[in-house]
Amino acid sequence: MARQSVAEQFVDVLSRAGVKRFYGVVGDSLNPVTDAVRRSAAIEWVQVRHEEAGAFAAGAEAQLTGRLCACAGSCGPGHLHLINGLYDAHRSMVPVLALAAHIPSAEIGTSYFQETHPDRLFAECSHYSELISHPDQMPRILQTAIQHAIGRSGVAVVSMSGDIAGQDAPERSTGPAIVTRRPSICPGREEIAELARLVDEAQAVTLFCGSGSARAHDEVMAFAERVKAPVGHALRGKEWIQYDNPFDVGMSGLLGYGAAYEAMHEADLLILLGTDFPYTAFLPEHVRIVQVDIRPEHLGRRSRLDLAVWGDVGETLRALIPQVREKNDRRFLDRMLKKHAEALEGVVTAYTRDVERHRPIHPEYAAAILDEEAADDAVFTVDTGMCTVWAARYLSPNGPAPPDRIVQPRIDGQRHAAGHRRPARRPRPAGDLLVG
Repeated sequence: MARQSVAEQFVDVLSRAGVKRFYGVVGDSLNPVTDAVRRSAAIEWVQVRHEEAGAFAAGAEAQLTGRLCACAGSCGPGHLHLINGLYDAHRSMVPVLALAAHIPSAEIGTSYFQETHPDRLFAECSHYSELISHPDQMPRILQTAIQHAIGRSGVAVVSMSGDIAGQDAPERSTGPAIVTRRPSICPGREEIAELARLVDEAQAVTLFCGSGSARAHDEVMAFAERVKAPVGHALRGKEWIQYDNPFDVGMSGLLGYGAAYEAMHEADLLILLGTDFPYTAFLPEHVRIVQVDIRPEHLGRRSRLDLAVWGDVGETLRALIPQVREKNDRRFLDRMLKKHAEALEGVVTAYTRDVERHRPIHPEYAAAILDEEAADDAVFTVDTGMCTVWAARYLSPNGPAPPDRIVQPRIDGQRHAAGHRRPARRPRPAGDLLVG
């Protein structure tokens, strides 16, 4: 029986790590790997027009699935095109494995045609970037790269020459054991007790959530109900926390709207849940702040903290909720919800009502109509600039809730808030829908 090539072993290890697709552009230095993918029943090669698009596609799939995804570029300009997409995936903290094909191994270091040093080039946008220069390094280098990408939620890059990929792989009795799920981390009892004390001492608590609140929606809602806390969010927390949220006060920051800023600054205690919110000018300076994050390097790097809690948001709140006394005073919460409703009425919905005679129509109105017409499982992507503002304010995440479920506001007369399903269609201007 013929031995596996390094390329075949590479593809086999990726498939056992859960990779379903390999995005890239075929090139000569990639030929052994693309041929191994062609013969694999487990991984599909997705040909893109440009390597940058392949890296962005891998990052997008990783964001949607939470699963390790892969992309590839051939030597020289091929793998250099990956860098924008890899930066995006790395900053978005999603697991992506990139293969940077290299020039012939004997020519490395001679300023050969299309020579670069990919193991150096991608160091800033990856947790791991290494060169496979001998078949015996497989599959350990690839396994290490995979564990970095999954374990640290980011990019790992493996560089490999085409001639190395075409050689026989070393014989292995069994394949490497690969960890494909990250563990949940619960803080220690001392940290939970101190956090409970701070919550009990505070008269007004505000929660501000980021992408680290993913899959902790129920826990956040239960805690907000127990301590009567308004809940704001960063842009990357929107899809996880804004749906079915009767405590919603919108978003803070450059894209902010609603009462999130006021709720953060007028509280006695601000709890940052799974967010590395970068805009320090929007964070309060004279409020007690607690930060909960599964990545300890994020703790305290944006603001002064009264307590840093290293832990998963869901696990932390599950341990915390039984330890805090239930608050019965809703005055702070209701005041923030009222401010939020007024802000939505005055600003967010101002461009989407009484539109029958507007020519050209407002782009905000187009965003609102897209939100109403989109399928319940639609995925939106937005470019930079004002279209991000429109997405932040007018697109409504619906989470796992049934499509016909509508959140009832807690304040009389509160209009639709971005993030809740609209119960009725808007009037439409006659003619085509054109944005000027």
